[in-house]
Amino acid sequence: MAGMMVKPSGDVDRDFVAMMLPHHQGAIDMAVAELRYGHNEQLKRIAQEIIIDQQQEIAAMKLAIGQPLPPSTPAPTQGGDHHSPMEH
Repeated sequence: MAGMMVKPSGDVDRDFVAMMLPHHQGAIDMAVAELRYGHNEQLKRIAQEIIIDQQQEIAAMKLAIGQPLPPSTPAPTQGGDHHSPMEH
């Protein structure tokens, strides 16, 4: 939560993004934990959607204030197995 305690810069748009990014990243972190350790398949599907949605919102906010985007990385999967079924 420390990231949400941003000292105001006077630029409301940048301050908004600076405070929202940790909030969205926290949602991603919790969703990743659900995918790794959770057992409820419905919650795992919801967690996957949260990761995608929050990553898109982070990207949109950064673009809106002219920040560069980091390289994209694939969202974690439920099983943690990175091989396709045809490789087994």
